[in-house]
Amino acid sequence: MTTIVIVDDHPSTRDGLMTRIELEADLRVVGEAADVDEAFELIQLKLPDIAIIDVSLKTGNGIELIKKVKSANLSTRMLVWSMYEDSLYAERAVRAGAMGYINKENVTGVIIDAIRRILKGDIFLSEAMSAKMLNRVVMGRSPLGKAPVDALSDRELQTFALIGRGLKTADIAGEMQLSTKTIETYRARIKEKLELDDMAALTREAVHWTIENG
Repeated sequence: MTTIVIVDDHPSTRDGLMTRIELEADLRVVGEAADVDEAFELIQLKLPDIAIIDVSLKTGNGIELIKKVKSANLSTRMLVWSMYEDSLYAERAVRAGAMGYINKENVTGVIIDAIRRILKGDIFLSEAMSAKMLNRVVMGRSPLGKAPVDALSDRELQTFALIGRGLKTADIAGEMQLSTKTIETYRARIKEKLELDDMAALTREAVHWTIENG
């Protein structure tokens, strides 16, 4: 029996995914969590074969969790599922230690295949995401030739993407479960790292990047 933990901050989403997974006789969900600390404790306790992890969590984010699990040398294999289609998220997830990345919109059709491929030791990416990641290499946006956005931390990148989707500071704070002051700090750091003149330029750059990588 393959054991699975689901990490997502939306209970209804977890329920839907669990229902789909447990249609398979050899797959069983043994736990659920909504944030990084809760998920890490659960994975340590249950030692599941696979953890399915969202990028955006109640506190922290999925890439932070992946790094914690890898640092603890736990055997759990990790699959990221997310609303973000940006290839940089997939690249960062895989670099952190994930063995796959799928989009939530396509999850029903690919989740079981992704789980079984990962169990065999393969990396699972959709054809579209594989093409986007290859394009990052060809266009010099991978670690082989870093673009400015690669200098952003995981939290800063998440903030940048949400700015690009039109969210205001208060909305981003709510989405990331952080204070508005913290988000303002991230915005200032992003502006500095990307060498932008002002916040209006930051917004334009974020929108352009999101359209290009969405």
